[in-house]
Amino acid sequence: MSDEKFMTRREFVTMLGGLGVSVAAAAALSDAAFLEDLIQQELALELPEIERGYGARHGDAAHSWGMLIDLKKCIGCDYCVYACQAINDVPDDMRWNVHFVDKTETGNVFHITRPCMHCQDAPCVSVCPVVATYVREDGIVIMDYDRCIGCRYCQVACPYGARTFNWESRDGASGYQAQWGAAEVERRARGVVEKCTFCVHRIDRGLANGLVPGVDRAATPACVNICPVEARVFGDLKNPDSKISRLIATQPTFRLREDLGAEPNVYYIPPEGMSL
Repeated sequence: MSDEKFMTRREFVTMLGGLGVSVAAAAALSDAAFLEDLIQQELALELPEIERGYGARHGDAAHSWGMLIDLKKCIGCDYCVYACQAINDVPDDMRWNVHFVDKTETGNVFHITRPCMHCQDAPCVSVCPVVATYVREDGIVIMDYDRCIGCRYCQVACPYGARTFNWESRDGASGYQAQWGAAEVERRARGVVEKCTFCVHRIDRGLANGLVPGVDRAATPACVNICPVEARVFGDLKNPDSKISRLIATQPTFRLREDLGAEPNVYYIPPEGMSL
């Protein structure tokens, strides 16, 4: 690439912010070809290894990580919610793991929790103009917070409501660390979209040290470890001998909004009284 000086994305957004123009409005009002050229030039400089594609479906990745949530077992204790808040240093108005109460067709009350679905055809990925969100080869949908420009396109595109926007800078802990565990990841800056990561920092560190995610606690998402009734299972969907693969093969399961074709990597065992 030429060394010719060009305006970077951050300089462009800073300039617009100084003029009181939102990113979305700027994209609509500015020359589209110029904006696309800026984006492509910066992408080529910063992250040449990322392609606008879907990692786990296109390649020979060793693993594809997924989660199974057994709605027959879940008691609605919110332990998984609190552990997620603590470990990822998330404030209450930005919950990454959300708990709902619902009823089956027969009137049975059940509890359902919803992390990021880590979709393999993720709508959030396809709409991001700067590739700040992408699917890794192991199936995890990841965020690069340094690249995020806060346009919130991904938040709007997510059919599961799994993304939240960080509106404010804050001081102090989230309020959950004392009881539910110390924060293990760096706090995100104001002005970015956040979401569940499957505790990817534990997965990567665990694999580097010979641990097995879903088996060894140090390599397993916090929400799975904390569940008192073992309603959550995590593991490698590519390994037919993993606990999650065996359960999916032998139990009736469903995925949220499968009709959308997003191919989520989170499965649910239905509660009593739910027909599939």
